[in-house]
Order: sequence, then structure tokens, then C-alpha cells
Amino acid sequence: MSATRIKIGLIGFGRMGGKYLKMLQQSGRYEVAYICDVNEEARAYAQKQSPESKVVADEQVIFEDPSVQVVALCTLANFRKEQIEKAVRYGKHVISEKPIADTVQREWDVVNITEHSGILSTVNLYLRNSWYHHTMKQFINDGELGELAIIRVCHMTPGLAPGEGHEYEGPCFHDCGMHYVDIARWYAGSEYATWHAQGMRMWDYKDPWWVQCHGTFENGVVFDITQGFVYGQLSKDQTHNSYIDLIGTKGIVRMRHDFKTAEVDLHGVTRTELIKRPFGGKNIDALVDRFADSIESGKLDPHLPTMRDSAIASEAAWTFLEDSRKHTLPSIGDEQTLEQIRERRRTMTNGYGLLHRRD
Repeated sequence: MSATRIKIGLIGFGRMGGKYLKMLQQSGRYEVAYICDVNEEARAYAQKQSPESKVVADEQVIFEDPSVQVVALCTLANFRKEQIEKAVRYGKHVISEKPIADTVQREWDVVNITEHSGILSTVNLYLRNSWYHHTMKQFINDGELGELAIIRVCHMTPGLAPGEGHEYEGPCFHDCGMHYVDIARWYAGSEYATWHAQGMRMWDYKDPWWVQCHGTFENGVVFDITQGFVYGQLSKDQTHNSYIDLIGTKGIVRMRHDFKTAEVDLHGVTRTELIKRPFGGKNIDALVDRFADSIESGKLDPHLPTMRDSAIASEAAWTFLEDSRKHTLPSIGDEQTLEQIRERRRTMTNGYGLLHRRD
């Protein structure tokens, strides 16, 4: 590990920007030289959290400082393409939130801009940096499942209600679901070939807020992905259902978590084991550490997802979402119930997908 800390500029200081700052500070490998946000309140809060950083309203200051090596982009998706273009122009490495732009075409523009640009870039597809998925992938690579045949992914929580901050990231099957679309492809090691999606317009909202999609990869592996922020929004005590099952020709491996502890249940041809470890949240600590390794080596860590990976996952998630609109798209529930959900969530302090508040 180099004794010289990597200078980074953090652009966007909302919910994710705050998470990045905490992990960058804890890593000891970065100097957070700048924090940028257009909101005055956010800037004041950033200065309290990182007194040693220069807090600015104009991102251009960061791009024009030749000492800054990396920019972390935590703004809304509609700003990211232009910011990544600037990063390439000024020779800054990039850590970006997903999606990397606000339309599929602009995402592929970003891929074309960054590939062969000379900068290193990655995207926070956080499941790629989780200990549990790497444990499961190694189990497959060890031959414990035989041949991988079936991938089943489910992630249902109360989560964000419709209209609560998705904006350019789209309905929840794209905003959140593209993580699961990406991880299924990562396991399959192949591209999506066929699909059929069914959606549900909960509470008469215009977009599907629950989607289940199943289909095949080009190598014959089949998948089903279920995602929705519909899981007991008004229940007295909220809960969730999140798992992945990987089924092979000889064995299986599965994971469950409660957002605090993840459990990996291994049932292979030579090993049966239950592993329990802390869940790890968004795994930003692993992300920034692997990116620091990448800068020091001059080559992107192979565990880190690329801009191309992000564009593929985003396009597939949009495709599946749109496919759900081509079939019967029921609407169950009404706007009055949705408003009750929103009202409850305005004051919630314990639950899922809490609205961003600063201390």
C-alpha cells in the first residue's frame, strides 16, 4: 500500500455522498480534497463532517485541479454523462453511482467515452463487492454445484414508495432491480437471451411497482428475478424477503439476509456449511479499497464492475420493465392507500428505504 494518499473529489452530498465520505475517511487511503454540492445546506453539513475538505458549489473547481486524481459521482443520473465526459477530458479516474446516465443511449455514449480513454472507471453495483456473492461464486468455481442451471433472485422490501426520489433512475425495478439483473448475469457468465415479465401497478400508480421476470441466458442457464417495494408498506412491523438460490446439476447454494447478517447456505458434493457474517450494506468500503488498488497498479481490479457492465444491466432492466407493460398489467389498491403510505413514511425513523435526513 502506498504511503501517499489518493486525492479525491466527491460530487453530490446527499444520501450516497454521505456514505462515500464515511468510507473514504475510514479507508485511510484517500484524501477527500473536495466536496461539491449545489445545495447550501448540504455544503454546510459537508463542512462539519469533513472540516479538512474544500467544500464548493461549482464542480468545475474539482475538475480543473490537477492534483485531484479521482472523482466520485453521487449526483442524479441526468448529470453523470457530462461529468464523466469532464473526467475524461481532465484525466480523472471515476467512481460513479448507477445508472451512469439517464437514458440507455447516453449510457452507451458513456461506455464509448470511457473505454480506451486512459482513465480507470467503475460503477457502484454494490452486490459485486459483497463477501457473500464472492463466497457463492467460489463455491460454483470449485465444482460443488456441478453445472450451474438455475438462478433465482428475490428482493422485496417496503422500500421507497412511488414518487419518493426515483426521478431519472426510473421505477424500482430499474432503480433497485438493475443490481439483481447485473448479479444474475455475473453468475451466469453469459448474456440475456429470452425473457417474459409480469408487473403489478400497486395502489393505481402509473408504473409497475412489482415485477417478476424469468427467462434464459445464451448459455442455457435459466433465471427468475422478483423485485418490488411493495412488501407490507403499512404493516405494523415491517419486514422483507431477500434471497438468491443457485441450483446446479449436483448441488445448491443459497443466501438470505436481514440487512444486518447474511447467511450463505452451502450444499455441495463435498461440503455442507452455513456461513454467517455481517451483511456489509452497500460495500462501499470494499469498492474504494479495490479502486485504490487499481490506481496503484494501473489496472482495474477484475472484481470491480465496468461502465459496460452497468450499461448492460440498465438496458436489460429497462427492457424487462417495458416487457411487463406488454402483458396484462393489473392495478390493485388505490391512491388513498398510497397517500397513507407516503404520510407514514414522512415521519418514519425505523424501517426500510427511509427518506434522507441529516443529523
